[in-house]
Amino acid sequence: MGKRRQQVRLVGLALALALVAAACGGGDDDEGGGGDQQAAPEKGGVLRTAISDFGFTNGFDPTGEYVAVGIDLFGALGRTLMATKHIADAPGNEVFPDLAAAEPEISDDGLKYTFKLKPNLKWGPPLERNITSKDVAYAFQRINAAPLVAQYGFYYYGVVKGMDGKAKSAEEPVSGIETPDDSTIIFNLEKPTGDFLQRLILPAAGPIPQEVGKCFKKAGDYGRYVMSSGPYMLQGSDKLDISSCEAMKPISGFDPSRSITMVRNPNYDQASDNLRSNYVDGITMKIDTNIDDIFSQIEAGTLDSSVSDQPPKPVLQQYVTDAAKKPYLHSNSGDRTWYVTMNWAAPPFDDIHVRKAANWIMDKQGILQAWGGSTVGEIATHNIPPIVLGGLLPASEYNPYPSEGNRGDEAKAKEEMKQSKYDTNKDGVCDAKECSNLVMINRNVTPWTDSEAVVVSSLEKIGVKVKPRELASSAAYTTIQTVKNLIPIALNAGWGKDYADPYAFVGALFDSRSIIATGNTNYPLLGMTPEQASNLGIKYPEGVTIPSVDADVDACQKIPNTQADQRNQCFADIDKKMMEESVPWVPYLWVNNLTVTGKTVSKFEFDQFSGYLSFTQMAVNNKETIS
Repeated sequence: MGKRRQQVRLVGLALALALVAAACGGGDDDEGGGGDQQAAPEKGGVLRTAISDFGFTNGFDPTGEYVAVGIDLFGALGRTLMATKHIADAPGNEVFPDLAAAEPEISDDGLKYTFKLKPNLKWGPPLERNITSKDVAYAFQRINAAPLVAQYGFYYYGVVKGMDGKAKSAEEPVSGIETPDDSTIIFNLEKPTGDFLQRLILPAAGPIPQEVGKCFKKAGDYGRYVMSSGPYMLQGSDKLDISSCEAMKPISGFDPSRSITMVRNPNYDQASDNLRSNYVDGITMKIDTNIDDIFSQIEAGTLDSSVSDQPPKPVLQQYVTDAAKKPYLHSNSGDRTWYVTMNWAAPPFDDIHVRKAANWIMDKQGILQAWGGSTVGEIATHNIPPIVLGGLLPASEYNPYPSEGNRGDEAKAKEEMKQSKYDTNKDGVCDAKECSNLVMINRNVTPWTDSEAVVVSSLEKIGVKVKPRELASSAAYTTIQTVKNLIPIALNAGWGKDYADPYAFVGALFDSRSIIATGNTNYPLLGMTPEQASNLGIKYPEGVTIPSVDADVDACQKIPNTQADQRNQCFADIDKKMMEESVPWVPYLWVNNLTVTGKTVSKFEFDQFSGYLSFTQMAVNNKETIS
């Protein structure tokens, strides 16, 4: 459970955050965006935000959407059996009943979970009925339906009986889920799963009304018709004609190319919910590809807050050095790693020596400076942030590819490269044809564009010549998540935990059983077998056996969450094994999420679950309305 991991924090990271908090004029639970720290939050107004790109990976359909901003928004639109309080730090990882009336009844063998729903919880308009156990069961039927591409369905496949992600449609019941009445749902598991309650906080596990969901049989299509079970709903939901599938037109409050607008759900009962405060009357998020403009509007008062875009270096410098602006910069642990991913199925990265050489040569200090310096985070020396490992493997104690000032070690990189089949004359430079013209996917916004030159020049020193292809965030993700594209290397990717357990890092990213044709997040294809490659329609690399950590993951999963130290150590050992034996990434940054708010924010709160601002806990005093 999430309560375990909250007691231990990485000392170095905690100190860095404390210094930033001091520079920013306060802690993360400000009673304001920098204004009156004593003012009690009042309800009303509109939380106005902007983002350079939604970055959605599955059209905002909760069944498959797997980008943190989407998960952040779902916290306002929907409720799940269990949920967090959408607040910062340790308390923000604790899990509580939400739709459930209480903690579930769990059988002695850990294989049966029985939930009772709170009475009289209603769907938002145009549905005028209670939320039932069958709505939750239908959500799991959607997860199990292959055509809907549930991107994190692996959390449930092989766990809930009857779930393997291969159902032909969402109309097929899941054999391991029972709904004896409208207020009771029973999950029968294949094996004891100590973090099962945490898996139920993910948006895909929230209820979906079958009378609407059944109309959308392709991945992502339901995203423009999401029905509300939470405090807010998409503007225009009440106008949706659900008399037939043909009658339904996209809800006006979500335009994938422009904006999302949410208003209060009139059927939501605040008395049933002690996890969300819901101060604001509305929430807007518009797309603005000019990041400088986003922060200019926050300062001008036409926006209230940033979301996921980090302040450009000149803007960040102002907030760090200007005493008047410091209170409006908020720094929170993102529980997140940014990294360069390398594809085992794409030469020359099918050679372990090339992968190791890339780690030796990388100028991580240069990348950190391109991002804005130590304020934005700490140089990553391995894959899983120490904070997710309960404080294990801090950078000061574990760095398998050390270099002076973290600038890269060219001599050691070339010694490694000499062992590669792609270095034909053994001079430490990758000189085979496979080493040139390698497409490297990247985002088309700062700080990724700023760090791009550092990565390109670092790799060029060992003969790996990449050609950056800059795309909008969503396009960058969908490109590398489509296995057939065989993207050899990418700079755009980052990962934050799905919930407070190291499995939420390892399972999605490195377990071969998580590999799927589209929406894939195991970008290096770690552990892929020849049979999987054939099913995916790609060629398995010749003369290579791609390393696997599947057995190691299974061993860690047998350790109950109650044995936190042992479980963390087990996953830490996997991380070390990957860094030294399979080398899936070049991890370069454990990031702090920076949020800039304006004077119109009367209460700032960070959502540790999603890793971004908390839509259900922030308050504004702008008196805006949504017409």
